[in-house]
Amino acid sequence: MRLAVIAVGRLKDGPERELCERYRERGSQLGRGMGLSGPEIVEIPESRGRRPEERKREEAQAILAKAQPGLLIALDERGRQLGSDAFASRIAAARDAGTGHASLVIGGADGLSDEIRERAELTLAFGALTIPHQIVRALVLEQLYRAMTIIAGHPYHRA
Repeated sequence: MRLAVIAVGRLKDGPERELCERYRERGSQLGRGMGLSGPEIVEIPESRGRRPEERKREEAQAILAKAQPGLLIALDERGRQLGSDAFASRIAAARDAGTGHASLVIGGADGLSDEIRERAELTLAFGALTIPHQIVRALVLEQLYRAMTIIAGHPYHRA
């Protein structure tokens, strides 16, 4: 199963990008032997629309144009909170069911459109706090890596 993180906005050079790249590389190396590839990072330009709803709609169109058919996971503060073990089980179940792609979507400054949230098979939150998008990206990549270690029985995760 190919993994992708689709995020609105570009991550500038600096410690956040380095952290994201570290977890992306770890996941890429570990996933190869487990039927998982990636995670690929897909950056979507921020909309220049004048109103929040217009920006969300334009960003949703760009996100959906990049998302491959398969598991769509939206990251949204109104989503469900899952533990790492449950998240790993969800990824493993999709892989084992023959799902070809899993896309994890991070919206822009205005959030995700209703269309994305409705299409998502799973909407996740990292809590009720508002978290900057560059940190959410690092969290998503770390949790993907952690999920892979759980699936592999690697000692990284300590429940």
